[in-house]
Amino acid sequence: MAMVSRTTADAKGDVVVLLIGMRINRFWAVHLWLPVMLGMFRMLRELAKDPARGLLSRVLLSASPRTYYVVQYWESKEKLYAYATAPDGFHHTAWAAINRKERSGRLRGQVGIWHEAYVVPEGSYEAIYGDMPAFGLAAAHGQIPLEKRGRYAKDRFAFRPPQEAAAEKTG
Repeated sequence: MAMVSRTTADAKGDVVVLLIGMRINRFWAVHLWLPVMLGMFRMLRELAKDPARGLLSRVLLSASPRTYYVVQYWESKEKLYAYATAPDGFHHTAWAAINRKERSGRLRGQVGIWHEAYVVPEGSYEAIYGDMPAFGLAAAHGQIPLEKRGRYAKDRFAFRPPQEAAAEKTG
């Protein structure tokens, strides 16, 4: 019997997660929802070409035949905000186009867009992967053997990197 290889994410400090997606409300309105979908792919390519912008990793997912989204892991909320508002980023251009279509009433009811952003404090997340390549949080922050963070979820939640734990005791 093969041994199960268990790992965890090597995240340290706060973790920034952005869920962003779209819902096709009217399949026949391809001319409205397809540019939204293609715009997301273009932003992801732009971010992949410029790692300094702060996107660490992403996972493309589908919730239904109508709903598609991306789970993104960011270096910091400041870098996420900076990309969202950067005049030289495609997000700025795409968001301006969506706002124009929304104001004119052209998007209403045709395609839904959404995002949720989370800053998860250290000690409020944990991860376990069994026989998995780096995925999700582990793809963003690295993957280490489970034993380095603790066998049980409660141990992984309580984990603090040694230098931070020592600073807390002296501070």
